Amino acid sequence: MNARADLPRLDLLRTFEAAARSLSFTKAADELFLTQSAVSKQMQLLESEVGLSLFERRHRALSLTEAGVVLHRATTDCMERLRDAAARMRGLAARRQVSVTMTPGFASLWLIPRLEGFTAAHPLVDVRLSATHDWLDIERDGIDLAVRFRPISHDAGLPLFEESVQPMCSPRLLKDKAHPLKKPSDLAHHTLLAVDMPSGMALTVDWAPWFAAMGLAEMKMKNTLRFTQYADAVAAAVAGQGVVIGRLPLLKDLVADRRLVAPFKSAATSRRGYYLATSTNGRRNADARRFADWLVEQARAFAPVEAR
Repeated sequence: MNARADLPRLDLLRTFEAAARSLSFTKAADELFLTQSAVSKQMQLLESEVGLSLFERRHRALSLTEAGVVLHRATTDCMERLRDAAARMRGLAARRQVSVTMTPGFASLWLIPRLEGFTAAHPLVDVRLSATHDWLDIERDGIDLAVRFRPISHDAGLPLFEESVQPMCSPRLLKDKAHPLKKPSDLAHHTLLAVDMPSGMALTVDWAPWFAAMGLAEMKMKNTLRFTQYADAVAAAVAGQGVVIGRLPLLKDLVADRRLVAPFKSAATSRRGYYLATSTNGRRNADARRFADWLVEQARAFAPVEAR
């Protein structure tokens, strides 16, 4: 026997609960976005299904019959149980979240282009990114994961990848007939795209590993465009406005798509890398552990690409 055959239609019960609570077909109609006539007809149909009168219809007034009182108590109880269940489910959904902090450059240039892969596989997980240069305390601030950019060290955390650097520019700048980029000294004719550094640090501090690998002293370029964010300097390089120090793997996608090229093939390690740190709460959070596993998998999939 079909158990649902013993129940009145659920849409009729919902309408009945609203009408019985307000003792007004008009108020129930407003609440449910129906007409007063539709509510009246639904209540007639419900009474026909149960075989009993549920309302005493008086002039401009409604009251419940004894059967109506019984059904109203039952529907009220069911509605409350459903509301409680919905609230608990919303609470569970709200708790399914992962908080991650990282530098703005890592977020915009490397993580966000890949993030769809994780969210598609885990649609119920709310990923909250904090892209900042501030060194957040993941224990104190309640953050699950942190991707740290720091000097190579055995105790820095779980290694994702080491950084290498080399100058990069747009393909059309590479082909500039007036000032082609064939050897490092040709940089003197081009604009330096630099990120503002803390007081006392040279704008070319990020270039230092490459200068050292090439056996060059610090080079002065034609002029400088300064930015507060590395991603903005990269965007200017893609637009052909100058030469930026390219940091791999952050720029892997731009190089693979040939939106950026390296005029000189020699790259240099910066002796810095990206490391993953997990807080105590993060270790307890199954979704944070899944996100950490996904990050490691994405990092291992990284392979250097030919930059020219």
